[in-house]
Amino acid sequence: MLKIDMHTHIIPKTLPDWAKKFGYGDFIFLEERDDGKADMIQGGKYFRTIKENCWEEDVRIKEYENFNTQVQVVCTIPVLFSYWAKPKDGLEVSQFLNDHIIDLVTRYPKNYIGLGTVPMQDTELAIQELERIHKLGMKGIQIGSNINGLNLSEERFFPIFEACERLGLAVMIHPWNMMGFDEMRKYWLPWLVGMPAETSRAACSLIFSGALEKLPKLRVCFSHAGGSFIPTIGRIEHGFNCRPDLVAIDNDVNPRKYLGKFWIDCITHDIDMLKYMIKVQGSSKICLGTDYPFPLGDLEIGKFIEESDLSQQVKEDIFANSTIEWLNLDKNDYLK
Repeated sequence: MLKIDMHTHIIPKTLPDWAKKFGYGDFIFLEERDDGKADMIQGGKYFRTIKENCWEEDVRIKEYENFNTQVQVVCTIPVLFSYWAKPKDGLEVSQFLNDHIIDLVTRYPKNYIGLGTVPMQDTELAIQELERIHKLGMKGIQIGSNINGLNLSEERFFPIFEACERLGLAVMIHPWNMMGFDEMRKYWLPWLVGMPAETSRAACSLIFSGALEKLPKLRVCFSHAGGSFIPTIGRIEHGFNCRPDLVAIDNDVNPRKYLGKFWIDCITHDIDMLKYMIKVQGSSKICLGTDYPFPLGDLEIGKFIEESDLSQQVKEDIFANSTIEWLNLDKNDYLK
């Protein structure tokens, strides 16, 4: 069975010292360690230690072979978005990261598919980079759940989504820069509570603003199983119905009607929750995703799905068919 993991992160082994070059900012820099790992340094402070599977393409392929998974969709680590940077500096960062992924996909076309990143802080430059990576063969982009605290419903972002629809580029929305981060650092709450809320924030913003209504051909995937959006759709719908003066001011379509019109990945870590997602979303809109290689992801790459009583058709949808539709791929290109 073909398996495509559509939610994985990668980083170049060597990053420029952008903070030194640009003279400011909390840009990520890697410091090599003696044990083969690397420390991510942000603004001169330790951020995280990562292993070689964050950058070594052959190591990644071998690890995926252990779970009979042939293809990885790769995108940058969200902390590298750098939306806070000056626009031209943000463009340079995006181009460097995109060129790394384009080179990887060119050398391993059967194993890797690329999603780019764009400087969302500047609409014109973001569209410029969209045009460039589209010509170079990228299938879509990954963006954050908010841009410097601004919701994705802001008018300045609509032309970017419009360009993605026009170019046929898919969009994956990933939580980052979680609201309330400083108030809930303890217990890893930004990742456990903040991330699901961020994804719901993004979904509600695109639905309530009417962006998804105006761009029906835009192919959007919300990571981490859509965060808290689908589990709280009853509350969201009730709010839409009881206070339309607050909720339905830009779009009068019931938010529940969008279920099955966008994609999510399958990272629930819970087969019963996944079955609920299948019930309300449909298996054709749920993709195999892992958040590899980070520990909060599904690092057994769909094992809980393989061992479940889900039908063969549902498994095939999740493991490959849904991603093929989302990214507009030719399945034959990845069958060996």
